[in-house]
Amino acid sequence: MRNVKAGFVGFGEVNTPAEIIRKKVGEAEKLLKGLGLDLVRTDPVSDDPQGLQAQRAVLELKREEFDLLVVCIAGWIPSWAVIRITAEFAHKPMLLWGLTGYTHGGRLVTTADQAGTTALRKVFEDLGYRFKYVYESPGAKPRLEAIRSFAAAARAESLLKMAKVGMMGYRDMKLYGTMFDGPSLKLRTGVEVECFEMLEMVQRSEKLDPAEVETVIRDMETKWQFESKAQRQTLEKAARYFLAVRDITTERGYGAVSLIDVDGMKKLLEYPPAPIFMLLGEQLGVCTIPENDTLGAVTQLFVKFTTGQIAPYFEFYELFEDRMLMGVPDFVPSEVVEGKVKVLPTAFGGFAEGLLNVSKVKTGRITLSRLTAAGDRYSLHMITAEALTPGSWEEAGWQPPAPQLPSLEIVPDIPVEEFAQKVLSQHYIVAYGDITRELMDLCKLLGIGMY
Repeated sequence: MRNVKAGFVGFGEVNTPAEIIRKKVGEAEKLLKGLGLDLVRTDPVSDDPQGLQAQRAVLELKREEFDLLVVCIAGWIPSWAVIRITAEFAHKPMLLWGLTGYTHGGRLVTTADQAGTTALRKVFEDLGYRFKYVYESPGAKPRLEAIRSFAAAARAESLLKMAKVGMMGYRDMKLYGTMFDGPSLKLRTGVEVECFEMLEMVQRSEKLDPAEVETVIRDMETKWQFESKAQRQTLEKAARYFLAVRDITTERGYGAVSLIDVDGMKKLLEYPPAPIFMLLGEQLGVCTIPENDTLGAVTQLFVKFTTGQIAPYFEFYELFEDRMLMGVPDFVPSEVVEGKVKVLPTAFGGFAEGLLNVSKVKTGRITLSRLTAAGDRYSLHMITAEALTPGSWEEAGWQPPAPQLPSLEIVPDIPVEEFAQKVLSQHYIVAYGDITRELMDLCKLLGIGMY
């Protein structure tokens, strides 16, 4: 994941000693760089009567593209000097950041930073800016977490504008919850969904260099721990179909991929697509979800572009009084596996042999999230929870002895009943850690509500 790129301009009134403003602004720049932000900077701006400093700042900030504009208020500043610059970047997310005074000789020395920010906050709102207001307090630690989350959200918004989901097939199993409206999804999130045919994957898979196929097979046999010996044709199909989808994904720049599963890969090709998803995650780092789950894939991109995580999907198996059993009947990305990836050649129901991921999943603090739409109105449902290793369980229908699927026991921070009455889908996206601040900031930028 690339660093956040931020335009940065500091402000201080013309009558405030310039050395004080420069020092405060310089320290603020160091804090942002410490967060990993790359800055497109310009020297501090004051309210010089001709507006030459503001004009200079605009020209310098336009040298490069950036994700957000940091409006750093280091002291009182008449609003016009700030707006002269921000008006040129009104389409960008903005951080209205007020610095603070310092202690000297036992006394607080202030440049009236919050006089500047409080004069601007409502103006920014009235002008329709998409911004976050963060102010510092004397003697307190800088509010870097609030800045970091908003910066991550701004980067995600930039990346979403160019993001594409590759969708092989449409509406697997005739499910309603996996469908989408293309224009409203593009308008609200920036994400484009491109469909491609399963026939294209098959045709490409038949024209591959046998040596390249063998390389993928050896890679699977080396990196994965097989619980029993797989049939040769099982491994070869995995390699061929993966290489075909990989080439389609890289050629078209997909950030997430979904494949028609039950009604496509399994029914028509007699091959479960789990190893294709696993290899796509390992080799390309793209998000993957089965069953043509479009909004699930877009939720994955929300998580990926804010945190850099691979954002696996999980589905619900049981809802207990105080916890939930979530698992997957196929695969999890290796990024979330505890130890080595474990693979079991097995079959489910009447389907042919496939490669089932039976790895143990990492536990810890997590955020569960899911995007939904009602017409052209989008909202995000999310909760925080503790993810634990589940007890022994099995899904009926697997070839005996039934495998223990990759799974987690989810203990939510709210009552299960409260969550269940809002649940949006069988699929939710898992992120490790509490990322609710990042997702809320991103939804605010996109105009998406909380469900």
